[in-house]
Amino acid sequence: MTGQSIRVSSSFERFYKKSEGAAAPDTRSEEAQRASQPQSKPKKADGAFKTISEVADILDVQQHVLRFWETKFNQVKPLKRGGGRRYYRPEDVALLKHIHHLLYTEGYTIKGVQKLLKGQGKQQIVAKAENENTVQAQPKVKPAAPQEPAGTPISASERAVLEVMLEELKALRGMLR
Repeated sequence: MTGQSIRVSSSFERFYKKSEGAAAPDTRSEEAQRASQPQSKPKKADGAFKTISEVADILDVQQHVLRFWETKFNQVKPLKRGGGRRYYRPEDVALLKHIHHLLYTEGYTIKGVQKLLKGQGKQQIVAKAENENTVQAQPKVKPAAPQEPAGTPISASERAVLEVMLEELKALRGMLR
């Protein structure tokens, strides 16, 4: 037993002596230092196939969650290449975004989402998800103020308060959907 501890301690001492010295200053040129730093990858086009890690980053879930969803939702079928690598088509990503929204935002169970997907179909869901993305990308235009009905007029401050309340109610209704 003591022989082993001596070997461990002597190897520890050798390691400690090596790491004890101060770090040497980096004398490389600025170009060499920049070249050694990791480069950021250029962003893929929206229509490009995405890897499982890219989709996991987009949805902010772990990769194993996406693999699990493949087993639970028959509609999710990524292209598989050699070595089992998964490549997700843009419509697969849209479908996964919709599934993620239903599970995490709307509060559906997996069985509930399965029933929804069976009732709607993949193409409908992808079209709906793409529609929602375009609607969210467009700036919201405030509708023209409705004409006041005949009767007692409302002051400008009362109208402003009512409009704020209406917007809050619409936001709450959106959360419930």
